[in-house]
Amino acid sequence: MTLEKDPLNLIITGVGGQGNVLASHIVASAGIKEELYVTVGETYGASQRGGAVMSHVRFSSQAQCSPLISEGQADIVVALEPVEALRVMAEFGNPKTRVIVSPRPIYPIWVLSGQAKYPLIEEILGKLEELADRVQVVDVSEDGEALVGANVLMIGALAASGLLPIPIESFEEAMREILAPKDLEMNFQTFRKGMQAMAGG
Repeated sequence: MTLEKDPLNLIITGVGGQGNVLASHIVASAGIKEELYVTVGETYGASQRGGAVMSHVRFSSQAQCSPLISEGQADIVVALEPVEALRVMAEFGNPKTRVIVSPRPIYPIWVLSGQAKYPLIEEILGKLEELADRVQVVDVSEDGEALVGANVLMIGALAASGLLPIPIESFEEAMREILAPKDLEMNFQTFRKGMQAMAGG
């Protein structure tokens, strides 16, 4: 498989507890099924639940890449949390970067304790629009499970976006191999909700 851009650089970002690492594992496995070279690098902020987590996933049809993406070189950013989207874009984004973002905030402890204010979602999304080529907001928060399955939901949105040259079947096959059988049906439903949200319903 040839890539439009090689290597193709994806960053998946969120906070601890959202399943960021699992999401990157699914995406990487789907890429390997398409005979791409895939490299994954994880970086963590505060290691406890609620700290920033970022996965660098790099795809190439030619050779294995170094695990971390250089500053300003992200092609795609998938953000499970809006402030983390902005943080990643500020460091790794460029005017051609495409962003897929959940608008549902996860409030850090200093916001919950009243020591700091969380920015308005409209302001965050507006700033992302300024920094990126395209921002796609994936919001199914009224369904109630968006927080629990945000990782799989956003991978469904990524799979349906066409930004990665990887067929849906490869994502589903990767999920079958990685996830526990008892969790499969629920995760497939969440994955499809993400696909539908990206397709506009």
